[in-house]
Amino acid sequence: MSEEKKPEYCPRCGVAYEPLQEYCLECGARLPANRGLVGVLAAAWQRRFPWYPGDWVWPALLFLAVALVATAAAVAANGSDGSGTTIVAKPTVTLGPGAKQTPPVTTAPNTLSSAPRPTVTTGTLPKAPGAPSTTVATTPAPPPGHGLTAWPAGTTGYTDVLESLPLSAGRRAASSRARTAKLAGLPQAGVLVSSAYASLHPGYFVVFSGVYRTPAEAVAGLATAHSRGFPDAYVARVTH
Repeated sequence: MSEEKKPEYCPRCGVAYEPLQEYCLECGARLPANRGLVGVLAAAWQRRFPWYPGDWVWPALLFLAVALVATAAAVAANGSDGSGTTIVAKPTVTLGPGAKQTPPVTTAPNTLSSAPRPTVTTGTLPKAPGAPSTTVATTPAPPPGHGLTAWPAGTTGYTDVLESLPLSAGRRAASSRARTAKLAGLPQAGVLVSSAYASLHPGYFVVFSGVYRTPAEAVAGLATAHSRGFPDAYVARVTH
């Protein structure tokens, strides 16, 4: 015995109707034409849900599915350079407030290894009559900053980090790189110790250029820094 066919129901008033019936005898609404694939889908919908939006829903769902597939294909294509190698973009700007930034460790050029060492001079102290002369070594004070910019105390802002040297490299090496930046025409070149600023990763001498109020101002100076010998420069937020 064949299975009895379940009745269909009007999407407006819920009254059952015959398979080939075009209008509802109760409310007069036009009934879904249950022919072809759309009819099968509409009938399946109506068997599970009391409300049927209309046959327009099936082309809309098909368009949405095609759009999702096309978007996934585009993302997959952009994530590869065509040779099977995934391309990972190198972040250059990190502006999240409160987040510590880990600067890339850079090393000073080979010219720093030949930097002059502090000279040691000798002198003869005055002696009392009859006492032997005593010779002591004296070391001059460290040279001044030669006009390098100091980060303003208590100021929160943005800057272009040119290089980050570990503290073990010494302040002299960092100051030398800052002077190189100043000679190259970069504005407000200076050195700060990252451990004194909550937004920076501790343990580095940070060679910077510029004291800016907004990220946009700092980003505007990156192109100049990149073209004048600091290709790895990036924007960082400096806060106490």
